[in-house]
This record gives sequence, C-alpha cells and structure tokens, in this order.
Amino acid sequence: MDQVDSRWRKASYSGNGGADCVETGSVPGAVLIRDTKDRERGPVLRVNPEAWRVFTAGIKGQNYAL
Repeated sequence: MDQVDSRWRKASYSGNGGADCVETGSVPGAVLIRDTKDRERGPVLRVNPEAWRVFTAGIKGQNYAL
C-alpha cells in the first residue's frame, strides 16, 4: 500500500489504556482504519466515506440507509 500522509485519530472508547483500539485517518475520497498496536507495519483498511458513515451509525444504534 502507498504511504499516505494522514492525520490519525484514536477511538475515544479505548480499552486497556488505549492499547486495544483502532485509529482512523482520511485521504481524499477515503477513510483509513488501522490497529493502534501495529501503526508502522500493520495493514490499513481503506473504505469510502459513505460506508464509514453507515458502519459508525450502526455501532451507535442509529438507523441509516444507503
């Protein structure tokens, strides 16, 4: 995967002192997701912003339709 310059944010609901969480970042047209424990070499998921909105609405218990 290409190296990207992104501003990463850690989830506010992190367990284990912040070690058990994910971080998100963004680039034009995509939301990036990675594991906090392996920032340097771990995989980075890339999803479109609409899919991210649906996902986060679902975990918040909101109804959101495509």
